[in-house]
Amino acid sequence: MGASIIRFLEDFLAQFFVKGVWGIIKGIGLGIANIFNIPKYIEIFKAWSSTPEFGVGGWVLAILSIIVILAVLGILIWLFVLLLRKYVRFRKTVVDQEELLNEVASLNREVIKLSTEKEKILAMKVSQLGLRPGDDPYGAITEGDGDDHDETDEDRMDEDYSRFYKLTQVDLEIENYIPPDYNNEITLPEICDMFRNFACSRMGLYYEERVIRLFVSAFATTRLILLQGISGTGKTSLPYEFGKFLRNDATICSVQPSWRDRTELFGYFNEFTKRFNETELLKKMYEATYKDEIFLTIMDEMNIARVEYYFAELLSILEMPSRDEWVVSLVPSVWPTDPKNLFDGKLRLPENMWYIGTINIDDSTFAVTDKVYDRAIPIDINTKGKHFDAPWTDHLALSYKHLESMFQECKVKHKVSEENLRKLAELDDYVIEHFRLAFGNRIVKQLEDFIPAYVGCGGTEIDGLDFILCHKILRKFEALNLSFIRDEVGGLITYLNKHFGKSNMKESKEYLERLQKLI
Repeated sequence: MGASIIRFLEDFLAQFFVKGVWGIIKGIGLGIANIFNIPKYIEIFKAWSSTPEFGVGGWVLAILSIIVILAVLGILIWLFVLLLRKYVRFRKTVVDQEELLNEVASLNREVIKLSTEKEKILAMKVSQLGLRPGDDPYGAITEGDGDDHDETDEDRMDEDYSRFYKLTQVDLEIENYIPPDYNNEITLPEICDMFRNFACSRMGLYYEERVIRLFVSAFATTRLILLQGISGTGKTSLPYEFGKFLRNDATICSVQPSWRDRTELFGYFNEFTKRFNETELLKKMYEATYKDEIFLTIMDEMNIARVEYYFAELLSILEMPSRDEWVVSLVPSVWPTDPKNLFDGKLRLPENMWYIGTINIDDSTFAVTDKVYDRAIPIDINTKGKHFDAPWTDHLALSYKHLESMFQECKVKHKVSEENLRKLAELDDYVIEHFRLAFGNRIVKQLEDFIPAYVGCGGTEIDGLDFILCHKILRKFEALNLSFIRDEVGGLITYLNKHFGKSNMKESKEYLERLQKLI
């Protein structure tokens, strides 16, 4: 009985392992051996080549057969190597993933350790303030603490604690603020003349009348003004001296190459110290919400970092049609000791602040994108003003409300003529047809705001139109392939001569002629 079972098992398992598995292995081995059995190939070749029927055709077929066999062997070897490489690569990826997961787990353990140490440090700092962990920072016991707690002097001091130190100081200083006696009778031409004489007589700076008119008119158009040109022509000095002229010094923000987000302008809330790290710009913004004076912020070397990164939020907010929407969020929660002019952790951007950026164009700076240019008024300052004699000129107390009222009055008195608007519409069609570019509603609105103010400052309507056309529309040609618009540029110059007159639109024509030289 037992011997029979053993023989049964031997026969049964032998069928699978010996005849089956071993047969497969043996067959594969014999197949590989037969593939590389060179003596057998030679034996077959000798046997058949000695027959009379072999002949020339047999030799040709023999050579072709050898080539086919070698090709098949090459393909098999290549496939084997390819599979081996894929396996090695897959294996390496799996190992790398395992190592990465181990490293992540190690870092998580380190984070837990650091968090524990941070909590211990915070507990020590709370103890140094005379509080116990769980006490409210303003002196009240947190819910769930049933111990009696007598209010101390330190607790009473904590009631005045503010996470916005600089803004709270503004609240205190403004209590004694006395507004200046604003000059609400002055006109735009008088402002331009006074400032030009002020810069000359006080600081020895000489600006052309046209530059001053463009600068003042830009205030009517947008909150972002770009001063660009070669170094040493007074780009930074112009807004700086304008602040001196108005007895309200401009805030200078020296842009750094590392600037990447809004925290560089506004600051940020430090979770560890529980204070908001305020910038000088944020302090000035907050101060401006209390006053009617004109505030200037100079973004010096604005494009040494990417403007569309750190200035993106301001660009979007200032584009809002309603000033009630000019709001920036600083913190997500409200503390009872927050500054008075903050609401729900938000600051309403002041209507009386303008941002003036200086732009240098060289290898160390970034190109300013269309998104920024379209929302700003760019003014080129490439020449130094000529010396002139000016009388000693005093400062000016100017309210932004009076300035904006003069701009509104200009839009009524010096509204852009229907003839020039018609010519501009025809020019828009011409540019679309020949250059595939369009003006856009934003540029038309800026034109309707800028030109009346420019005329009100003492300029002419056609010169204001020339400025907007050159700096807001033709500037876009630089992004086109100049070799493809070579012939069209000359045609546009002829078009301007025909429709606006040969003596007009000089700045636009000069710009187009410079483009022609670059082609």
